[in-house]
This record gives sequence, C-alpha cells and structure tokens, in this order.
Amino acid sequence: MVRIANIDEALDFYCTKLGLVETRRYDSEAGQYTNIFLAAPNDQQHASEANAPLLELTYNWPNEDGTTETYTGGRNFGHLAYEVTNIYDTCQALMDNGVIINRPPRDGHMAFIKSPDGISIELLQTGDALPLEEPWLSMKNDGTW
Repeated sequence: MVRIANIDEALDFYCTKLGLVETRRYDSEAGQYTNIFLAAPNDQQHASEANAPLLELTYNWPNEDGTTETYTGGRNFGHLAYEVTNIYDTCQALMDNGVIINRPPRDGHMAFIKSPDGISIELLQTGDALPLEEPWLSMKNDGTW
C-alpha cells in the first residue's frame, strides 16, 4: 500500500507512464478514503485472486477544514520493484513523459525512479542484463533513490 496525495497525478504516473492497470476502486464514506488497486499488465487476469500481486494506492480524503496530511520520507518502507521487458526503452519512455531517472540503468539491468509522492521504484530488466550502451552507460545519478 502506498499513500498518495493526488489521485490524478498518481494514476498518470502509475498507469499512463509506468503502464500499470487499474483493476478496481473502493470509496469508503465512513473511513473517508479511496483505495485504488493496480496490476501489472501480465497480472491483470489474476487481479481478483486472493494472492494476486497488486499495488494498493490509498487516498485519504481532506479533513473538514480542507487540509490533507503531508506524506514525507517515501522510502521509509523500502521500495517497489517491477520487471520490464526492455529497461532502456522503459527508461526512455519515462524520460519522454517527464519522469526523472534517479539511478540510470548503467548496468543494463536496474534503474530507479520516484513517484509523485516520493516513493522509490526499482525497474529490473527481465532475464539477463541488456548489453551496456549509451547514453545510459555514462549517465549520472539524479537525486536520491
């Protein structure tokens, strides 16, 4: 579960840019929150199963005075990790959509990015590492990951 500050920004990042798929959503009037469940495209058909690998986004509604809780230290729980079929293509597509690659895939195998809420996300090349190539090989880290 990841707490989010803005549903539209989070869904743009996780679904539009990262490629996850919304499988269901639950609004709790009593609890004043919205839960949104996301799956990787290859896991979408298993989303209703008990042990399906899903990411739960939780949006806590604003207080009566309109204020919301500020979430900090997005890495304090560890990080999320997703396998991708081509780490170079994935990182390029993310960069083309305005996502900063905090730790580029210099090794052809691993990269890190952050969500709009500061959650650290590791991208891992499926199978063996890709052959080393530019511009990734000489790209420097940008920020923390």
